[in-house]
Amino acid sequence: MSYEPVFALFWERVKQSILDKTFAKLTLAKTIGDTELKNIYVRPILDENNEMKMSVIARYKTEEVESFHSLEDTYPILCSYMNNPFLSALLFTSEQDVVFKLNKKRAGSISEQAPTFLNPSDVILEMKAKGM
Repeated sequence: MSYEPVFALFWERVKQSILDKTFAKLTLAKTIGDTELKNIYVRPILDENNEMKMSVIARYKTEEVESFHSLEDTYPILCSYMNNPFLSALLFTSEQDVVFKLNKKRAGSISEQAPTFLNPSDVILEMKAKGM
């Protein structure tokens, strides 16, 4: 069974956390072997037009590369890194942590844990204050 349908469900949770104003951050972690790319961090930002974009920071062994994308464009970028090289994605919200994991057979699963962060990201709080 492919992991993509489960990752799509995970992504729906990401989008819902942004709508609910509970999103804190998203991290792709746990690589397969020793890779150049170590982590990917995703956080919302407000651009010069006060529109929300997603900051995608790819952390390599020797550098960090940041790019900015719409929420819709962020999904295929992150999906392309799942299973190559990442085995997990962690969504941190102020209500709960949602973890997407690939097992040895590369089947995806979603689990929930108590929240690591008690508050949403600063940008989400700013958007909430502005009624966005």
